Amino acid sequence: MGWFRLLVACCALTAAGSAETAAERGQRVIDDALKALGGDAFLKMDDRVEAGRAYSFFREELSGLSVAKIYTRYIAPQPGKLSARERQAFGKDEYAAVLFTEDGAWELTFRGARPLADQRYDAYKDSTLRNVLYILRQRLREPGMIFYSRQSDIYQTTPVEIVDITDADNRTVTVYFSQSTKLPIRQVFKRRNQELGGWDEEVTIFAKYRDVGGGVKWPFDIRRDRNGEKIYEIFADSVEINKNLKDDLFALPGNLKLLPKAK
Repeated sequence: MGWFRLLVACCALTAAGSAETAAERGQRVIDDALKALGGDAFLKMDDRVEAGRAYSFFREELSGLSVAKIYTRYIAPQPGKLSARERQAFGKDEYAAVLFTEDGAWELTFRGARPLADQRYDAYKDSTLRNVLYILRQRLREPGMIFYSRQSDIYQTTPVEIVDITDADNRTVTVYFSQSTKLPIRQVFKRRNQELGGWDEEVTIFAKYRDVGGGVKWPFDIRRDRNGEKIYEIFADSVEINKNLKDDLFALPGNLKLLPKAK
């Protein structure tokens, strides 16, 4: 039986040699997700317009709702820096908006343009930099990016692959990818609460992915929770990409009064 033991030992060594490391498995899951989202077409998505209904919540109670249109345009990536511009417009006639750029953020109304408080802008930048869809579009080639697999698990009856994504500044987000569709369905990260101390847990749920053109997929339902409570949800009626959005959409109108910064 010596030959049998030798055969078993050789098979074990072969299996060990071919086993994925946590980093290799994490990279494979990321590669599969990018392919599922549209591959090169997803990477070449220049801009996006999402239209639908947005809801905000306070202590699980509805505190605001609006017809919303979110315009997003990607710019040349800079490692660890916000590399997108976004305009969140509200109402059927877009009577109010919030503008986010790499240089600052403003609330736009008929009264004028009010710079957002530093804390709100910083939170927006941090959330964007840790958003898995933004990471897959803008940050995959950054130096120092690490994709570390936590192996597979079950999330609400769905088999998932769980991957920690960490950048060179030690920002980490844990992402759950569906094993069947390969798409990201949930992400979690913690951020220090500057006012109260301690840590806030931020969770985002992505659902109802649809083809939005050229094979690119995007979630039509996005929900955000903080410390176990729902704080925001958007149900998109339509998502369009590559609409050739112009610079003036992401610039302050010249005739709008500049108001004092929000506190």
